[in-house]
Amino acid sequence: MDLVTRLRDAGCVFAEDEAALLIAHEPDAAAREALVVRRVAGEPLETILGWVAFAGLRLEVVPGVFVPRVRTELVARLAIEALPHGGTLVDLCCGVGAIAAAVAHARPDAVVIAADIDPVAVAVASRNLARYGATSLVSDMGIEIDGPVDVITACPPYVPSEEIAFMPAEARDFEPHAALDGGPDGTDLQAAVFTAAAGLLRPGGVAIVETSDAQAERTAQRAVEAGLIPSVGHDESLGATVIVAMSAAAPTVTA
Repeated sequence: MDLVTRLRDAGCVFAEDEAALLIAHEPDAAAREALVVRRVAGEPLETILGWVAFAGLRLEVVPGVFVPRVRTELVARLAIEALPHGGTLVDLCCGVGAIAAAVAHARPDAVVIAADIDPVAVAVASRNLARYGATSLVSDMGIEIDGPVDVITACPPYVPSEEIAFMPAEARDFEPHAALDGGPDGTDLQAAVFTAAAGLLRPGGVAIVETSDAQAERTAQRAVEAGLIPSVGHDESLGATVIVAMSAAAPTVTA
């Protein structure tokens, strides 16, 4: 059975493209076979190759970390547009640093800091970000970071707990459970991001948080509960939905 057929039978939608990538990555047939066995077993292609394409960049990924999705490019794009010249961005739940890398690459004038509670992901993020002058740290929702900052970004886990069992095997079986589980309705970590953002953002700053179309209303409510002013953004071509939540302007002081 040829490689394309084996991949297609294993459920790989883009079997031809994956076969070409595996052949280019490992020309030796015997060594490549070990990689094919991993892919047929369901492991994400990106961790097998050791990299993921994101916003025109090639970023390192390793087994056991969350693989950035293309839809998250909307968060990065909106953040690049929102950052003032010389501004500061903090990327929470950064994973391997995809959002932070895309922003730092596009905006070398900005200060970009990425944070995540997972030390394995932060180690990968540090390597991804070093070439763009950005930094990362192990942190629970950026509690060690001093504000104010201009933009907060995040792609926190937002899969409702009971729905994880129905996810594709490559996510369910190969990515960390903590990087998928957003709590009973999928918004617990989103709420934590908005709470952190409320304490870090300057007046008029924004938090840009990925969500799903089905959860957008509840995610927006979580932003309101944190004292932020939300709006919903979509990109149909990416299948992406985000909440852009603004920190209220400072109150006017009268004599």
